Amino acid sequence: MQIRRAQDKDIPRVDELLYQVLAIHADIRPDIFIPGTKKYSDEELKELFRDPMHAVFVAEDDEGITAGYCFCELQRPPHTDNMTDILTLYIDDLCVDARYRGQHIGTMLYEHVLAFAKEAGCYNVTLNVWEGNDNARKFYEKAGFGIQKTCMEIILK
Repeated sequence: MQIRRAQDKDIPRVDELLYQVLAIHADIRPDIFIPGTKKYSDEELKELFRDPMHAVFVAEDDEGITAGYCFCELQRPPHTDNMTDILTLYIDDLCVDARYRGQHIGTMLYEHVLAFAKEAGCYNVTLNVWEGNDNARKFYEKAGFGIQKTCMEIILK
């Protein structure tokens, strides 16, 4: 398995994986997510692949099939007088194809991202996990993530 930066040629497989992730989210939060959709258009993917503040990595098997991806964003908070100026790597999305799960591909992607963050001079790596996405939460906790903040909601509908 090789981890590398995403290229335009990866878009068809990334699209398939985006649909898989959305299906998980739509099952958990059908009030928010629309089944059968994906987060990014192909044009948006092309832009993300080239944006210096974003890093999209793919895990490619020996036959050249994309088995997973990780979308990352370098974030620096706006200047304030009460917070330090740190660089954060935000993991926007990490997905391993359902057919490849259990082969430690997610761990390989995460370790690659962690090395990338360290090389970029990041202070930390953050992400969000939807409540109810227990498999993702277990994966990230096993990888060493802890709770940074709690986001709560009340549905007014």
